[in-house]
Amino acid sequence: MESAPTSSGIPPSIDRVLRLFRSMGREEKMQALVQYSKKLEPLPDRFKDIDHGSFNIPECQTRVDIIPEVRDGRMYFYADLNVRESPTIAAVLAIIFGAVNGQPPSTTLGIPGDFVSTLMESIGLAAREPGLNAMITRLKRYARDAQVQTA
Repeated sequence: MESAPTSSGIPPSIDRVLRLFRSMGREEKMQALVQYSKKLEPLPDRFKDIDHGSFNIPECQTRVDIIPEVRDGRMYFYADLNVRESPTIAAVLAIIFGAVNGQPPSTTLGIPGDFVSTLMESIGLAAREPGLNAMITRLKRYARDAQVQTA
């Protein structure tokens, strides 16, 4: 169960990730991203045959589809992408999904605007940021839609 947002309004699960990445140097961040990229769960079989067109993030340099699911008022996100071709995207999604899956939509909506830049700071992957930020925007859209549906 998610506890109350921090004084900055950031959900604790998101705040923990940001604090961790702010404390790391460049090499530590690179190693962490490699490890996180291995943690992204494969797309569940129940989503394999759906039309992925509406779930695609066109701003990403490589194809990535993000599929939302709401169960009992909690958000769950899944991604379909080639992890070997896109380890950075896989890593960021694993980090985000680890912080927001199983939480209410408000947790996803609490992801701050500088989330991606905090993770990517000093790594030299600025070209990836527009696509990564587009993924955050899409997650928030799904969370807003879920709030409306469950209200």
